[in-house]
Amino acid sequence: MIIRQAFFEGTIKPGQDDAFRAYVAEKLMPMWLAFPGVKEVRVLYNIERDEGAPSYVMALSTMYEDRAALAAALESPVRYESREMTKGLLEMFDGHIHHHVFDMGPSS
Repeated sequence: MIIRQAFFEGTIKPGQDDAFRAYVAEKLMPMWLAFPGVKEVRVLYNIERDEGAPSYVMALSTMYEDRAALAAALESPVRYESREMTKGLLEMFDGHIHHHVFDMGPSS
């Protein structure tokens, strides 16, 4: 399995926590679930971190069968629609987003 993660490094603007989470749930999650070939979508919100660690307020994790499925998802129209929709989320966020792709090893 291939996992693509987006890390939202930074902070949610003061007073925007509830609106940020609602925007993700109501506007973005349905789009992310519509990516072709997606097996799983998880959104993780930070509640604590080690002292001195970078602030990742949210991580988005999507799972695909293989790299070909990921490539198809990244070329799909819904991906571009979700990128446009993400602009509204970024109005509530100070920081940047970076993506990582992982090959999932065996799990117990």
